[in-house]
Order: sequence, then C-alpha cells, then structure tokens
Amino acid sequence: MADKVRWGVLSTAGHARNTVIPAIQAASNAEVVGVASRDKDRARVFADRLGIPNAYGSYEDLLADPSIEAIYIPLPNHMHKPWSIRAAEAGKHVLCEKPIALNAAEAEEMVQVFADAGLKLAEAFQWRHHPQGLQLREMVRGGAIGEMKLIDAGFSFMLTESGNVRWDPAMGGGALYDVGCYPISFTRFIAEAEPLAVTAQIHWHPSGIDDLAVATMEFPGGVLAHINCSFALPLRRYYEVVGTEGSIAANHTYNPKGDIPVELVKLGPDRIAQERIALPPQNSYVLMAEDFGRAVRGEAELRYPPEDAVKNMRVIDAIFQSAREGVRVEL
Repeated sequence: MADKVRWGVLSTAGHARNTVIPAIQAASNAEVVGVASRDKDRARVFADRLGIPNAYGSYEDLLADPSIEAIYIPLPNHMHKPWSIRAAEAGKHVLCEKPIALNAAEAEEMVQVFADAGLKLAEAFQWRHHPQGLQLREMVRGGAIGEMKLIDAGFSFMLTESGNVRWDPAMGGGALYDVGCYPISFTRFIAEAEPLAVTAQIHWHPSGIDDLAVATMEFPGGVLAHINCSFALPLRRYYEVVGTEGSIAANHTYNPKGDIPVELVKLGPDRIAQERIALPPQNSYVLMAEDFGRAVRGEAELRYPPEDAVKNMRVIDAIFQSAREGVRVEL
C-alpha cells in the first residue's frame, strides 16, 4: 500500500516492544517510523531492534516531526490524558492504551480536544476487532441462546513484580484500570446498552491499589452482568453469555493473537457442549491497527468512537464509588 499511515510511539514500554509495534508493522496500511524515549540512546537501541528508522530523545521531539501522522501511547495510565492532548495539539491522531484516562471527566476532555482538532482518538481495546467477540454478538442477536439474561466475564493474573507501576496508585495502578476495564467493555459490547446501576466490592492492597474487584452491573431488560478482575489470581481471560436456552463461552479472550487458535463453545441448558466454533487465528492487534488506519485515511469511520471510552470510564468510576461507599450506584 503506497499511502501507509506513518506511526510514532511514545515510550519504549515492553508491551509496545513485544506486541503492539510488531502488530502495527504487520498491518497492511501502516508503518512505524519513529519511537521516543527520554533517553535517546535507549530509543536508538530500541528502534534498531525493531527496525524503526527514527529515534527521538524526547516525546516532544517525536511530536514535532511533521512526517508522523498517528501516535500510539503505551505510557503509564496517569500519562494518557496529558500526552494524548499534547499529540492532538501537534496535529496527530492517537491510539491510546486502555484505560484511556483515570476517570470519565478526563476522558470527556480528551474527546472534546480531538473533536475540536478534527483528529481521530481511539482506546486500544484490540479484542473488539477480532471475530471472536464479533461473532459471539451476532449469535446472541440471532437468538442462539434464547433471551440473554446473564453476562459473566473476568480477567486476572498474578502480579509478582514488586516495582511494577501497576502497584502505584499515583500512576493509575490497580487491577480495575489494568484488566478490569476489559470485561467491563465486553459486557457493554454484548448488552449493546449502558448499565443502569452498579454494585461492587474491592479488596485493597497495602500499596493503595485494588488487587481484587468484583461488580454486578444492571442492564435494561433485566440483564445482569458479573465482572471480576485481579492481580492476585491465576491467569483467567474468559467470558460467558447465558440465556434461557443455553450459553456461549470463550477462553483466551481480550488479547487473541495469531499464534493461538480461538473458539466459541455453545452449551445447551444441560451445560453439555453442543457446538465448538473454531475461528481462524488472527492477530487482534493487527486488526485494530488496520481499522484505525482506515479511519485516519477517511476510508471508514472509527469502529469504536472515543465516546465509548467515556462510557467505559463512567462504569469504572461507579465501581470505585460503590466499593468505597458500600452503596448501589445508579448511572
């Protein structure tokens, strides 16, 4: 493709190095042309390792490069809002890691800045671009499980690194921001509605962050959703949608890559598998980058507009409020 979107990356984060940058490089309509670090030597080593031509010794220098069109931001959570806005001020489109901000008010401010600038902003929930979730939603819409009644979704892993930024509340640490945002977005995606109310409980780690959270979300039509997330439980990435005539479940959700086949399992009322739907391996990060690139080029609208990120943050805000105050929070 002659007119590939030219990407720059703010920071040399491990997730960017190992997962997202290779995916953008593999996208049919993208090329990564620059990476920035506060240490130019570090940026150069990082860039050389990944075959990126340009390295910058500051985020400002990268944003000042007029040849770069889109920015991927994998910075710590508390830096998402300020650097997204700095990128918009420099005329760049932004794909920002989740959560897009630390609360709904921050997210609303970001959305307004990008709207005023006529630029694209998206939250990096790659799973929504993969056939696994999209096909499940079509099956639910088509009545495959009867009338939907319950959504159960969770994401957890054991966080053992003592110095990890996820332990720092000042940097937007915590399980809800890091992994809980995924099942929240999934429940809203499948319900195709916003929750009416939330009730939640949280276990607070001595560091001040949440290391285990559970919440019940009440949706229109009597649909309930249960989500859970944790840094203190084994790796679990799952969802199940339950209806009056059975359910559909999936594992290895939220971040499917091309190296692992995924499937949907349709269960009957007796919990016996009636059908296993194997999906061809696809890298959800590549699909996300390509979708974003098409929006940048004006070939399609953003599949998930940034207003969706605001709605997800409203639920996260409500979960924190419910857990801290011990009350049911209406949205």
